Amino acid sequence: MVDRPQLGPTIFVLFGATGDLSKRMVLPAFFQLALSGLLNSEWMLIGTGRGNVSDDQFRDHVHDVVNQFGVPHDDADWEPFARRLRFAGGGFTPDNPGTLPTAVQQARQDLGAADAQLVHYLALPPSTFAETTRALGAHDLARGARVVYEKPFGTSQEAFTELDEAVHHVLDEKQIYRIDHFLGKESTQNLHILRFANGMIEGVWNREHVEQIQIDVPETLDIDDRARFYDATGAVLDMLVTHLFQVAAEIAMEPPETLGADDLQSARESVIGTFRPLDTADVVLGQYEGYRDVDGVADDSTTETFVAARLWVDTDRWRGVPFLLRTGKMLGVSKQRVSLVFRSPQGPLTDIPPDGAVLTFDLKGDGEIDIAMVVKEPGPDDSLSVGHLGLPLDTVPLGHALAPYSRLILDVLHGDRSLFTRPDGLAHVWTVADALLRDPPPAKPYPAGSMGPPEAEDLAAPCGWLVTGSPD
Repeated sequence: MVDRPQLGPTIFVLFGATGDLSKRMVLPAFFQLALSGLLNSEWMLIGTGRGNVSDDQFRDHVHDVVNQFGVPHDDADWEPFARRLRFAGGGFTPDNPGTLPTAVQQARQDLGAADAQLVHYLALPPSTFAETTRALGAHDLARGARVVYEKPFGTSQEAFTELDEAVHHVLDEKQIYRIDHFLGKESTQNLHILRFANGMIEGVWNREHVEQIQIDVPETLDIDDRARFYDATGAVLDMLVTHLFQVAAEIAMEPPETLGADDLQSARESVIGTFRPLDTADVVLGQYEGYRDVDGVADDSTTETFVAARLWVDTDRWRGVPFLLRTGKMLGVSKQRVSLVFRSPQGPLTDIPPDGAVLTFDLKGDGEIDIAMVVKEPGPDDSLSVGHLGLPLDTVPLGHALAPYSRLILDVLHGDRSLFTRPDGLAHVWTVADALLRDPPPAKPYPAGSMGPPEAEDLAAPCGWLVTGSPD
C-alpha cells in the first residue's frame, strides 16, 4: 500500500449496527483499524437501527463483539475506542429520520469539525438499499458523503437497473462504494501483483500455456445463522455473481496502464464485458440433504446451496480456456483457492500428470502461493512425481496484513475506489447470469460432508477439481 495522507475528522455511520454482518465483519474491522493506528485523526462511529438503544448499551454490545471476533486487545485498547461510539435509534426512512441527523450534528460538534467526512455503511438487506438511500437524500445526509453498499447490489438484471437508478438519483458515482470483500484480500491483490511484477509469470498468463482455471470456494459451514436471508438468495446470488465473477475478472483482465483506481477498475470491468452468458448446460446446482429442515427454510424450498459453473471469457488471451467456478455449503472442506492449470508440454516424456503443473493462490487467511511442478522421483529410473514450492504470505518481510474488511473500509475513508465495483461491470454480470436466474436447472441433492453433486465433476474434466474432500 502506498503512503497516504493522514485522515481528517470522520463520522462513520453504521446501518444495521447490531446485525450479524456488523458483528462478524464491520465492527471488528473498524476496531482493527483503530488499534493499528490507521484512523489517526478524530473520528466517531454512530451505530443506527430501529430500536432505542442507549450509547452505553451499544458500547456493551460492541465490547462483546470485539472480544469474540476482534483482534487481541486489553482494556487500555478498548477504553479510547469506546468513548467514540454512539447510537442513533428510532429507525430511518424517507418520512422518519429517527435520531440520526441529531446524532450526526452532535458528532460534528464533539469533533469540532463541521466539515467532517461522513461515511455511511449499509450493513443491511439489499431490499432496503433504495429506501435507505432516498432517506439519506431526504434528510440532507448524502451531500459529500461516501456510501458503502454490501453485496449483492441487485438480485436480477431488472432489480440492478432499478437500484442503480435510485442510488444515482441521490448520489454521484464517485460517492458510491459497492463492496466485495474478496477484492480486499491480500492474496486476491497478489493475483495481479505477482503477474504484473514478474515476467516469468506474465509470459505464461494466457491460453497458449493455461489449460483451465479453477476458482474454488467450498465451505463446511451451514446457513443456520442467516437461514431466511440465504433461502431468499442462494449460492448463485450470494457467491457466484459477486465474489467468484470478480475474482475471475482479476485473473482475466488485460494489463491496466497503471494500478491507479480508474485504470484498475476499467481493466476489471472491461473484461467482465467479455464474459459469455452462462449456458445452463454448463451449470450444476445442488442442495444439501437436510437443508429444508433448518429453521427459517421453507419446507418445499428449491434454493441452491451449491453451484458449479463453466465460464468462458471471449478475449484473445483466454478464448477456449474454461474458468471453473465452484462454491457451496456443508461440503467436505473449507478452501478458497484459485488455480491455473498449465498445459502439458509436447516432448519426449509421457504419462505427465494432468495436474502436474499448477500455480495456486490460497485466498484464505493470510494467503499462500503454491507452485506444483513435475519432477523426477528419486530413484534409479525416470518415474515422475509432483513437487510443491510454497510461499506463505505472512512470511513476507515487513508484511502486516489487514483483514479484507479493514482494508476496504480504510480505502473508503481515503476515497480510494480501486477495489470496488462499477455499474458498467455489474450490469454485464447480470447479463451473464440472466438465463441461469430466469430458468435455473433443478438443484440436485448431495450429502452433507461431500463435495457436492457428482454431476459437477464432469465440468472439471480432464484433470478434475483440484480441491477434494480429503485433507491436504
